[in-house]
Amino acid sequence: MGPRFRGGDEGKSVTVTAPTADLDRVIGFTIPSRHARGRVSRLGPVLDEILSAHAYPAPIETLLAEALTLTALLGATLKDAQGQMTLQAQSPGAIVSLLVCDYKNGELRGYVQFDAGRLAQLGKKPTLDALCKKGHLAITFDQATTKERYQGIVPLVAASIGAAAEEYFLQSEQIPTLVRIGTHRGKDGKLIAGGIFVQHLPEGEVGRERLHVRLDHPEWQHVEALSATMGADELAEPGIPLENLVWRLFNEEEEVRVLAGTALSRGCRCDSGYITEVLRKFAAEDRAEMADENGVISVDCAFCSKKFPVQLSDLVSQPL
Repeated sequence: MGPRFRGGDEGKSVTVTAPTADLDRVIGFTIPSRHARGRVSRLGPVLDEILSAHAYPAPIETLLAEALTLTALLGATLKDAQGQMTLQAQSPGAIVSLLVCDYKNGELRGYVQFDAGRLAQLGKKPTLDALCKKGHLAITFDQATTKERYQGIVPLVAASIGAAAEEYFLQSEQIPTLVRIGTHRGKDGKLIAGGIFVQHLPEGEVGRERLHVRLDHPEWQHVEALSATMGADELAEPGIPLENLVWRLFNEEEEVRVLAGTALSRGCRCDSGYITEVLRKFAAEDRAEMADENGVISVDCAFCSKKFPVQLSDLVSQPL
């Protein structure tokens, strides 16, 4: 007997449908009998829009695509619509010195700082260790309503960004987690990235003991084994609806609850008004040093590569 797929937060039975090309969306699911939950996401046009703001070489595009997919998966777990999830990898002295992505209410943004000269000396598919040697990954959840902030930091010694996230949840929250991310570059040269994120509920749905106090747990081992069979080609295949991916993995479970999906978009929050207010906080002599010969301070947004020119006269004409 196959599972009962149920949709929506109220648990009402629905017919699950999705567009022909299922892109720029993330869905959630739970498996009550296994005390597991997860997210599945796939990025297409949104990913291309973010990447096209910079002339990244292929290895950097792939790394950022994987990081943005992970950001979508983790950010979608936020219950606070105005909350923000930030993923930041820092590797001083490495080829990739900084990678930053964040998620807020379905909006994604991200960028990478890297040494192009040293990157060119590597092969076409450099490892994460080669790019981010001796780096650290920080994952931060900011709750807007409660003002609470949670952050964990792990060394970037794993084989992939997804594996580093698994280590983060195991170390920071003692929650066994599986993350798989796949990318595919089409004939048009554009990347599509997809990912799955699955966790064992920390205490189950009825206050069960935490998993880390047990030597093993067959429920999680079962879900983990099934989830690990999902291939990178399936995750990054736009013609496969996300709901179908969940069905392929868990079609023999008693019940799978599919939650309402969230549309993803590019959401750089740079704003000329905000930049002006930040500049007003600097001392007048510091602002003068920032300005060019025409009295203009040019501020670049690292995320979208837009330039925001601000006249010194606009800063001094209003009270600080």
